[in-house]
Amino acid sequence: MSVESPPRRGPSVLPLVIIATPFAALVAVLLLSFSAADADLDVKIGAVVRVGADAGAVLTVGSLLFAAFLVSAQKNGTLAAGGYAALRAAAWSSLLWCVAAVASVPFLVGDAVGRSAWSMVTNPDLMFNLVGALEQAKAWLLTAGVALFVSIAAFVVLSWGWTAVLFVLAVFGVLPVPMTGHSSSGGQHDLASNSLVFHLVGASLWVGGLVALMVFARRVGRGEELRVAVRRFSAVALVCWIIMAASGVINAWVRVPVRELFSFSYGWLVVAKIAALLVLGVFGYLHRERSIKAIEAGGTGNLLVRLAGVEVLIMFATIGIAVALARTPPPPLQYLPGQVELELGYPIDGPPTLVSLLTAWRFDLIFGTLAIAMAVLYLMGVRRLMARGDEWPMGRVVAWLAGCAVILFATSSGIGRYAPAMFSVHMETHMMLSMLAPVLLVLGGPVTLALRALPVAGKNGTPGPREWLLALVRSPLSKFLTNPIVALVLFVGSFYLLYFSGLFDWALDKHWAHLLMSAHFLLVGYIFYWPVIGIDPSPRRLPHIARLGMVFASLPFHAFFGVILMSMQTVVGEQFYQRLGLPWTADLLSDQRLGGGIAWAAGELPLLIVLVALLIQWARADDREARRQDRRADAEGDTDREAYNAMLKKLSDQT
Repeated sequence: MSVESPPRRGPSVLPLVIIATPFAALVAVLLLSFSAADADLDVKIGAVVRVGADAGAVLTVGSLLFAAFLVSAQKNGTLAAGGYAALRAAAWSSLLWCVAAVASVPFLVGDAVGRSAWSMVTNPDLMFNLVGALEQAKAWLLTAGVALFVSIAAFVVLSWGWTAVLFVLAVFGVLPVPMTGHSSSGGQHDLASNSLVFHLVGASLWVGGLVALMVFARRVGRGEELRVAVRRFSAVALVCWIIMAASGVINAWVRVPVRELFSFSYGWLVVAKIAALLVLGVFGYLHRERSIKAIEAGGTGNLLVRLAGVEVLIMFATIGIAVALARTPPPPLQYLPGQVELELGYPIDGPPTLVSLLTAWRFDLIFGTLAIAMAVLYLMGVRRLMARGDEWPMGRVVAWLAGCAVILFATSSGIGRYAPAMFSVHMETHMMLSMLAPVLLVLGGPVTLALRALPVAGKNGTPGPREWLLALVRSPLSKFLTNPIVALVLFVGSFYLLYFSGLFDWALDKHWAHLLMSAHFLLVGYIFYWPVIGIDPSPRRLPHIARLGMVFASLPFHAFFGVILMSMQTVVGEQFYQRLGLPWTADLLSDQRLGGGIAWAAGELPLLIVLVALLIQWARADDREARRQDRRADAEGDTDREAYNAMLKKLSDQT
């Protein structure tokens, strides 16, 4: 009887990772020596530290992605061996991320005031004062805090749920620095910052995920778990490559004109990064044609490890190019942007009119892309149901697409263009995102559609998107957020907290804060309306009278908010709006009163939709209950009649 020998393991991955980070640092230093005239020793050491931070970030995000979504957990929710190993790798890499992020602060502060990083370290009082005045320094400290929390938690947790939470936190930790870097200032900084967010998140998922996959492939050799992980990562890598290519082109187009691409060092670095991305695309094709097919056919992961080893080196070289690119000044603008363009990223040529609000579009890369992606994914789900003969109500399709259209219109039309510059138009965006879009989205029943369209893992299958979605719906967080009191407080309380606490004034000149506000409006509105009129099953099943009570309970708070704005004698965000100096908003108090009137009146149409939907759902629920009672009566009618006749016969016999 012959015994099959275990598969021979591929080359070790740890030495590759140890070599790749210094290799990326070397690339960054060499490129800075040629591209930046002020690249002294301090700048070069700062670049090495930045490479360490970026390497720690991508390894953390990729490892957590792998642990949470590319391999399955055990039946009891605890991570299996592959996920546990990736989680521990994330714990160590996030520690590197934290240390490098903190170490970046003295270099950043010293560069801002023309002094060495060492002089900042030896003069902590001065450095702390300067940190308070530099947004990017505070962003690095925020990133370091997130990385430290992820590191500590990753050493402690063992469950799949907490691993997924840490993954979300790690992705968030990537965002503060690019949102406050040189892409966040100057002309078209809204496009530059948004495209950079897509670019860095895509790179983190791709690079870090590939390293985690290599480690797993070398450990297990072959098997169904490896096939599932490779299949899932292949889809992730393809999407990330497309995102990086598109966002990279947009960011480069914003920063350097095509005609000047080869006239400045910045342009040459952009060309080098594009070339590296094309080479990585070739490696992705080779993976699909060779290593992935070999693994699907039952082979080992050795070929994947060897191909990915070279690919990882190119990826880390790309990180080095990106660090040099971040430190190299872009070509000077050919024109002098005005104050409005410096603040918003784009000029505003005239006062808002009905025509300009409808036609002066400027596509929002974050929310515009989100709206289009939501619509496409929903239609794909409907198409899958129809292809197998299932029905899906057309009213839900119309509601969902209308909700996506509202998000697109509120953020990318003339309303989205004028919203950061005028309080009244901002309030239109706020009302559309918090009052109208969520109502339409919850009526689309996206969770129910996904649960019907996505494949079921089965009793012994590997959990996939359907099971992840179910876990989210049933999670303690969802149950907490859909509590009627919590949902009501979040929905109406955020109005008062944002505008009357000074938070809105602080956030007005920060592009990332506008994105966060829009996301908050949309999410809080969805959380409120989900248990009220949502088609999807809610973690908390409320009786219809309680749903109606939630709606009417929110009305006085919402109306009172608008009345307060209309009666205030001080201007919210006055300093920012005065700094813009738009001639048609000289009377800021009148514009604020108009915004208050919009807030007071904007709830009428959404309220009408909510009441109609709620009454229809209530009537249908009563009708279903009546039919159920009729069926029960029909089924139990003969039994009751026989018992009655038996009772009469017994009485007759007794007499």
